[in-house]
Amino acid sequence: MSILIGFPPAALTFLNRRSLRRRFRRLQANVGAGFRKRKRQVHKFVRGGACPRNLLISRMSPFPPAQIASLYRYPVKGLSPEPLPHVALRVGETLPADRRYAIENGPSGFDPAAPMWMAKSHFLMLMRDERLAGLRSHFEDNGNLLTIRENGIVVARGDLESAEGRAAIEAFFATNFAGELKGPPKVISGDGHSFSDVARKVVSIINLDSIAAIEAIVGLPVHPLRFRANLYVSGWPAWHEFELLGQTLAIGDARLKVVKRITRCAAINVDPETAARDLNIPPAMMRRLGHNECGIYAEVIDGGTIGIGDAVATEAPKLL
Repeated sequence: MSILIGFPPAALTFLNRRSLRRRFRRLQANVGAGFRKRKRQVHKFVRGGACPRNLLISRMSPFPPAQIASLYRYPVKGLSPEPLPHVALRVGETLPADRRYAIENGPSGFDPAAPMWMAKSHFLMLMRDERLAGLRSHFEDNGNLLTIRENGIVVARGDLESAEGRAAIEAFFATNFAGELKGPPKVISGDGHSFSDVARKVVSIINLDSIAAIEAIVGLPVHPLRFRANLYVSGWPAWHEFELLGQTLAIGDARLKVVKRITRCAAINVDPETAARDLNIPPAMMRRLGHNECGIYAEVIDGGTIGIGDAVATEAPKLL
């Protein structure tokens, strides 16, 4: 069964710069059955769709709100993104099941009974192990079942909360990723723990216009899923997200405080469609911009359900 991930047609299209009439085509990646190779054309994202009126507009920024273009979670660190139409956010938590599991790359000392943040070098990860992008995984919350496909064929399946299920997944990686392993692979998790790149429980947000700016820097298309964000936002000018540090984002009833800019590593050099390490984005950003940051982390300070198409507004500071 194919797992389709992609950005809604109303939110994202490619602009073909060779056409004087500006014809558009949609971006949609078929993660379950492989991908067709895209032409190497520079593109930018075009925003569309009406923004719902925010009833708290008196306390919001005077600028038109942006919108959520797409939502994703990543149940197993380094494995496939999973699209979500909507999600319930809880105070102080990540998206449900986001980075809930990791594949330990040799003994790390991780204690499931007392989980602590550890650097991603302890796990299989895209920064080093680009072949992970060639796998198509799907996690079912009901039954904790992880299914891994390669070239459309199921190669591993197991309940990640059972010893037998974990063993089945571990056996696959032991056999097929022997060259990447420093020791026996082990599926690990901790009660409520998230194997994020940062110790705080956060939601990652990418501004699609910033990706368009990166495309202009490298001169080639840059798939948004290289950045493995939870929220992809349309409607902000390029790099506007950096101005939001310390501010509060309002999405429906949910409130998220922006706490950190995201420093990008070599993982974004890996094409999520082909699993090829075909770009060298962070050094190109350093040369042109003087930094290699793209995206922001935000903490949930008020819970609520958010979904694709929801307005993303910035709350104005409260007057004393």
